[in-house]
Amino acid sequence: MPDVKISRALLSVSDKTGLIELGHALARHGVELVSTGGTSKALREAGLDVRDISDLTGFPEMMDGRVKTLHPKVHGALLAVRDNPEHEAAMEEHGIGAIDLVVVNLYPFAETVARGSSRGEIIENIDIGGPSMVRSAAKNHAHVAIVTDPADYAELIETLAATGGMTSLDFRKRLAARAFSATAAYDAMISQWFAFADQGQTFPDMLAVTAVRREELRYGENPHQKAALYLPAGPHGRGIAQARQIQGKALSYNNYNDADAALELVSEFGGGRPSCVIVKHANPCGVATADSLLQAYREALACDPVSAFGGIVAVNRPLTAADAEAVTAIFTEVVIAPDADEEARAVFARKKNLRLLLTGELPDPKRPGLMLKSIAGGYLVQSRDNGGISIDDLEVVTRRAPDERELSDCLFAWTVAKHVKSNAIVYARDGATAGIGAGQMNRLESARIAAWKAKDAAEKAGWPEPRTVGSAVASDAFFPFADGLLAAVQAGATAVIQPGGSIRDEEVIAAADEAGLAMLFTGMRHFRH
Repeated sequence: MPDVKISRALLSVSDKTGLIELGHALARHGVELVSTGGTSKALREAGLDVRDISDLTGFPEMMDGRVKTLHPKVHGALLAVRDNPEHEAAMEEHGIGAIDLVVVNLYPFAETVARGSSRGEIIENIDIGGPSMVRSAAKNHAHVAIVTDPADYAELIETLAATGGMTSLDFRKRLAARAFSATAAYDAMISQWFAFADQGQTFPDMLAVTAVRREELRYGENPHQKAALYLPAGPHGRGIAQARQIQGKALSYNNYNDADAALELVSEFGGGRPSCVIVKHANPCGVATADSLLQAYREALACDPVSAFGGIVAVNRPLTAADAEAVTAIFTEVVIAPDADEEARAVFARKKNLRLLLTGELPDPKRPGLMLKSIAGGYLVQSRDNGGISIDDLEVVTRRAPDERELSDCLFAWTVAKHVKSNAIVYARDGATAGIGAGQMNRLESARIAAWKAKDAAEKAGWPEPRTVGSAVASDAFFPFADGLLAAVQAGATAVIQPGGSIRDEEVIAAADEAGLAMLFTGMRHFRH
């Protein structure tokens, strides 16, 4: 297919960014400009000659602009196969002039939803004529160029300048692919709004998921795998994908995955006491709350300093130079914080490979949403685990109730256990993790591993006893047997928090009573696979 000379262009855009520059570029190549409504007004005010779409079709814009481009003289001009004699004859008979370029971006549906507009305004911002023109032009890309994004104007202008106002088939094919992606994403966002916001469905019959690639990553979990980061195309909350990287190497797939785990956990503590989370391979290896970030970091590090090497650190308060000095004392891959002062940034700058991510705000741990996981031949979709508990939700099932310190440590350990891979056991004392057992095939082994790590940390630090002595222990699911509970007793735990619900609950409660433990049932499980 030969290059196509652009003689006539149809422009109809809601986003006027770059419009005037593009209009002048087209005019320099002798292109006739046809336009609609506000677009034609903007072009005329810039001194450009513009033909109204109503002049082309012979019909005025009507019904509040709902009907203006849905006309045979528009779509015939876009869909006609130029080297088909029958199409040429039809164009001649009905006075249809060819359109060689369409520049359209669609009504701002997503932006209208995001600003909390009324249902009526949202419906009015569902574009009909725009997608129709885009699809017509994209289908006939053998003869027509279609541009849907102001970011592509520069490439179009450069192409016209280099070719004397021509477009190549390869160029038109690339534009067509982008155009169909744009209309697919647009329709998917509308579908999502109708399903979730308008009709309150949790799992619609058809789940349309759209995302925009932000960057290709160096590789996936392993060097032989490829990876990329995509962002939702429609309205969405902020998270690790929106964090601002201040310094350091590009983030890898594993960095993003681990950083997400760290940010999600530290967000559980919101703007409360200064809190620090250290994550390694998507599991927390140390978590603490304290009177200062520096103290919280030191307490979190003390839980498992071996695993913390090369880990991810997330905090819930802005970082100071003292915090930065402590964090950079060992090799750290990524640091995540709402902000960092200039002195802290200067300290981090000494470690040129360390990635510093500033979030500005923390995600809401109670936010709704869906989680999607691919499996062979399909997808698993579930709602986010945004469940939480309060003191009023707890049931004391042992003869002894926890004292104030034990209760606080139980709630802290339970919060951490929610973010530990199952089977999860978390020991905590005085607002800091004492030992974490993650990802084991049985709960007994998780309890033993967490206790062993605590003992090892105590020996390395020269403490007289492990921090599991006098601790509270959380289990993400019920104890199916008393053996896991007894392992916690051997580690020195004095209080237990768990969902309950096992057919052997009475046996486990009896073992707790015999050991003098206080035990709480939450009635809520937090498996994380």
